[in-house]
Amino acid sequence: MTNFARSSGILTVGLLALALAACNSSTSAVETKETAQKAAAEKTEKTDQQAEGETADGQATLAAEGTAEIAQEEEFAKVINKPGKVKNRGGYIKILVNKNPITNFDIRRRVNFLKLRRARGNHTKLAEKELIEQKIKLAEARSRNVLATDAQVDAAFANFAKGNRASPSQLATELGRLGVGVKHFKEFIRSQISWQRAVQGRFQAETQQVSERDVVTRLRKSGSTKPEVTEYNIQQIIFVIPENKRNNNTLAVRRKEAVAFRQRFTKCEDTIQQAKALRDVSVVDRSRIMEPELPLRWKEDIVNIDGNGTTRVKETERGIEIMAICGKRVVNDDHAAKLTTQSDEFASFNEKGSKLSEDYLAQLVSRSIVVYQ
Repeated sequence: MTNFARSSGILTVGLLALALAACNSSTSAVETKETAQKAAAEKTEKTDQQAEGETADGQATLAAEGTAEIAQEEEFAKVINKPGKVKNRGGYIKILVNKNPITNFDIRRRVNFLKLRRARGNHTKLAEKELIEQKIKLAEARSRNVLATDAQVDAAFANFAKGNRASPSQLATELGRLGVGVKHFKEFIRSQISWQRAVQGRFQAETQQVSERDVVTRLRKSGSTKPEVTEYNIQQIIFVIPENKRNNNTLAVRRKEAVAFRQRFTKCEDTIQQAKALRDVSVVDRSRIMEPELPLRWKEDIVNIDGNGTTRVKETERGIEIMAICGKRVVNDDHAAKLTTQSDEFASFNEKGSKLSEDYLAQLVSRSIVVYQ
């Protein structure tokens, strides 16, 4: 038995750190007043007999109709209590969140996870709140097309295992022993990654609403000059790996090909011809990208390259990639001014992110239908 398996101390600390770092949003958004729940129950008592035998979809519809008067305050979700009769993989459905089920099995898993994180309070109620919010977050991320893929979740899980001096299989075994389960934990990871993307996307969209003219006007009023920004012409070279063929062996082979490609690289004009000699290699021209627009994973590498050249190879969700710098220049036009201003706003995201996340979640919860069965 390994040191990891002998003691869950390292795992406990690691899980606690991850959970506290990731779960910044308040769970109070789904808390409703006892009077609201009582009123919901009384309002639907007469319809229970008629609703007997209806599907979960029908129950959710009743929730929408029967609780419209209750959810007058926007911070509250529409909540209803109904007797549950639907089974799902051996576990009873306890809660429906916009028709998405949460089973008693899910709740038990989350209770164990909360205990592992040493959360205080009624673990069952806390588990229900977290799972309700998780369903809402995942649905929003899916609608915005920013849902984390299985490959991204697996990569995050592997990194987490490595940080706890364990292999993914060892971590999976330990999570099973602790009553959390690898599937439950990975879905938690997926929700955190996806929700962060959704919040960042919303913040970015709001920030980008400021026009170039507004930015230039502000600069003139403040007496400031337009900032100088480096503009890049870049080629993105992708050694494609389909998700169904992604494994350690394939990654190693493609990485070796990418390293060899980089060593042979001389200039961007020859890149496409060089790529034609290889299988499943894509070359994407990305011209006029200003420094604030550079992808974060590549920014440091690109900025630190003198003249033209290539970055180090990196593993991405698409496969193995290289960025080739084909040219750069310094500009100070209106577009550069706007991007610099936006970049400054984005830099403050960590300070504003928690409040933005809470407000965003509260808005989504206020439009949700939660059915307790």
